[in-house]
Amino acid sequence: MENIQKHLDLLGHRVQDRVTGYEGVATSVCFDLYGCIQVVINPGLTPDGKLGEQCWFDVNRILVLEQELVMERPDFVKGPIAEGGKGPESKPQPNAC
Repeated sequence: MENIQKHLDLLGHRVQDRVTGYEGVATSVCFDLYGCIQVVINPGLTPDGKLGEQCWFDVNRILVLEQELVMERPDFVKGPIAEGGKGPESKPQPNAC
């Protein structure tokens, strides 16, 4: 559990991929069936106000740039989120954006 928590603790930090230099906020961590652990880096908005391309990177390539979180992380250990009681609507509305 300690190693899983270490990877989840990347969420909300400004990070950089060591190989490509891609920077942004770590917004998701994935543990897949094949043993890969990856992080999504969200670069934020482009100069014209559009969302930049979010990309997956191997966790071993991630460098934390800032220790301060951009927002509070959810509690995945206890409470409604951990119990699966909070998330998207049961019937998402099409074209809600």
